[in-house]
Amino acid sequence: MPIPINMSTMSANHMAVERLAGNNQLTEAEKIGEVSRHFEAILLRQFLGKALQPMFGSGGMGGDGMNAATKGIYQDMITQTLADTISKTGEFGLAQAFHTQLMPRNLQAQEAAAAAAKLTEEKAK
Repeated sequence: MPIPINMSTMSANHMAVERLAGNNQLTEAEKIGEVSRHFEAILLRQFLGKALQPMFGSGGMGGDGMNAATKGIYQDMITQTLADTISKTGEFGLAQAFHTQLMPRNLQAQEAAAAAAKLTEEKAK
């Protein structure tokens, strides 16, 4: 059963995710990291959308002079901006957990070896 995607939870940045697979400039680990971050941002939009509703309800931001459509636009803009900003910082932690779960074992080993080589190289300097 296909799950419908709510387009209001997606930003223009996330449309580029479809093109990640064909991008030859990124490694597989970088592609997985980017997909993980985008997925985290989508989830954050869902959480923040509900959390910010009281701010735009009666007596909230905009008062009586703002119609429902305008409130919806502002709420969507604020929600998208917050979600993208939180996701880009990497501090929320869901993207890292997704990245770990999505990373194939052989790529994890390669990434660990590259990190160890870089650390050894830095110590030698």
